[in-house]
Amino acid sequence: MTAFLADVCAIGGLPRDTRLRLTLLVEELFTNTIIHGHGGDSEAPVSLECRVELARVRLTYEDAAPPHNPFAAIQAPDEEASPDDRPVGGLGVLLVATMAEQVEYRRAGDRNRISLTIAIARQ
Repeated sequence: MTAFLADVCAIGGLPRDTRLRLTLLVEELFTNTIIHGHGGDSEAPVSLECRVELARVRLTYEDAAPPHNPFAAIQAPDEEASPDDRPVGGLGVLLVATMAEQVEYRRAGDRNRISLTIAIARQ
């Protein structure tokens, strides 16, 4: 997927900041699919679609994991709590939701579909 993203970014003439942000977002989604969706290593397919527009990139990520909306219960960490008292997990999804202009989840047949809109950082 990183090679696909690199090609999309090169063809779209996207600046480095946008390329890095897209790569990080997809890595977070993929990690969540493997760890939380499948509970470990999996041969199940993942698909990625990118459309570069004038000022944004629209990304659609799909996996075949059991149904789960990762954005349904996002909570910012309690900044007053010590690191030992904070729950483990959830920061990757919070990062995705914070870095994207728009996030959407829906179940499409037997697949989880996450659509993100990311602003292109113009230099």
